[in-house]
Amino acid sequence: MLYKYKGMTKTGKSAKGSIEASNMDEAKRKLKSQGIFYEYIAPTKEITEHNFSKREMSGPQLSSFAKELSSYLNSGMAILTAIRLIEDQHQKEKKYASFLASLRTMIEEGKSLYHALNSQNIYAMPDFFLQSINVASQGGKMVPVLIQMGDFFSTQAKVKKQVGNALAYPMFIFIVAIGMVGFLITFVVPKITGIFEDTGQELPGITKFVLSISDFLSAHYILLIVGFITVIIAFKLFYKYIHGFTKFYDALVLKVPIIGELIQNHELGRFSYILSLMLDSGVSYAHAVKLATSTFSNTSFKDTFSEASEKVIEGNKLSHSLQRVKGTKPKRNFMQALALGEESSEVSNILSNIATLYREENDDKLKLLLSLLEPFMMLFIGGVVGVIVSAMLLPIFSMNLGG
Repeated sequence: MLYKYKGMTKTGKSAKGSIEASNMDEAKRKLKSQGIFYEYIAPTKEITEHNFSKREMSGPQLSSFAKELSSYLNSGMAILTAIRLIEDQHQKEKKYASFLASLRTMIEEGKSLYHALNSQNIYAMPDFFLQSINVASQGGKMVPVLIQMGDFFSTQAKVKKQVGNALAYPMFIFIVAIGMVGFLITFVVPKITGIFEDTGQELPGITKFVLSISDFLSAHYILLIVGFITVIIAFKLFYKYIHGFTKFYDALVLKVPIIGELIQNHELGRFSYILSLMLDSGVSYAHAVKLATSTFSNTSFKDTFSEASEKVIEGNKLSHSLQRVKGTKPKRNFMQALALGEESSEVSNILSNIATLYREENDDKLKLLLSLLEPFMMLFIGGVVGVIVSAMLLPIFSMNLGG
C-alpha cells in the first residue's frame, strides 16, 4: 500500500511525497530510517480506490512515460532521478502522479524498474511491455527499447485518432440526415398525403410505400428504439462473455471485403512489430511469440496464434505451426515472410519490414476509403430524401394531369 506523507528532514527542509509499505507502522519506520520527521501520514486514496478496478494505462500515456524516461536515461541520469523528475512534472495528474510515486518508492527501496512496474497497483500494463523492460534492463538496452516502445504506442494512438477524426464529419452528417428523414416520414408526409386521401384520389405506388413506412414507424417507434438498444446491449454482452460468439464474429469480420483486409493488416502488423521489438530486446523466440500473441484484439487470430505458440514452445517453427493448426489463417505474404525469416534467422528484420509494409498499405487504403465514404453517404441520403419528396409531389402532379 502507498502512504502519503508530509514532514521535515533533519536539515529542516520540508518534505512530502509517498512511500510504499504494508501497514502504517512500517511506513513510519521507513520514514524514520530516511531521516524524515512526519507531520502527516495517511493511505493514498487514489490507490485504494483503484485497487479493485485496475485499468490499463492508455496508449498516449504509455508513450509519454516511455519517451520521457528514455530521454532522461539517455542524458545519463539514474532511473530514480528520472522518475523523480517525471513525477514533479505531473503532480496535477493525480492518478498518474500516484503511479510515479509508487515506482519511485519501490526503486528507492532497491527494486528494479521492471519489478516496480509489475508490482504497482495503479495501472495494468501490457505483458510484452513489462517483459521487454525486464530483458532490456538485464542486457543494457533500456534506452533503445523505451524509445521503440514510445514510438509504437504513439503510432497506435495516432492511427486511432486519425480514424476517429476522419469519421466524425460523415457520422455527424449521417445522424442529422436520419433525424431529418425520420421527421419527414413521421410528420410531413402523412399530413400532405392525407389531403389527397380525403378527396378519394388514388395515390401512386411510391406514395403508398412511403406512407406504409410512415405508419409503421409512427405506430412502433418506441418498440423499435427499445429493440435497437436491446440488440446492442445483447451483442456487447455476448461478445464480451461468450467466447464462441466472439470468435465467430471476429472470423466473420475478417472476411468482409476491404474492412477485413484492413483489420488483418492492422493485427498482423502489430504482432510483427511487437515480436520484432522483443527479439531485438533479447527475449527468447518462444517467449516472444507467446507475449506478442497477447496483443491480438481479434479473437479468431488470437486463438490460432495461441495454439501455434504452444507448438513453438515445444521446438517447432511458428510458420509450420500456423499451417498445421485449425482456425483463421494469416495472409499468404505474412506466412511466406515469416517462413523466410525463420529459415534465414532474420525474423526480427523481416517482421519489422512487414509491419512497416502493412502500416503503409493500411494508410493508403484508409485514405481512399474515407475519401469515398462522404460522397457515398451524400448520394445515399440524397436518394432517400428524393424518394420521400417524390412521394409527396406525385399526387399533386396526378391531380393536375387528371384535371
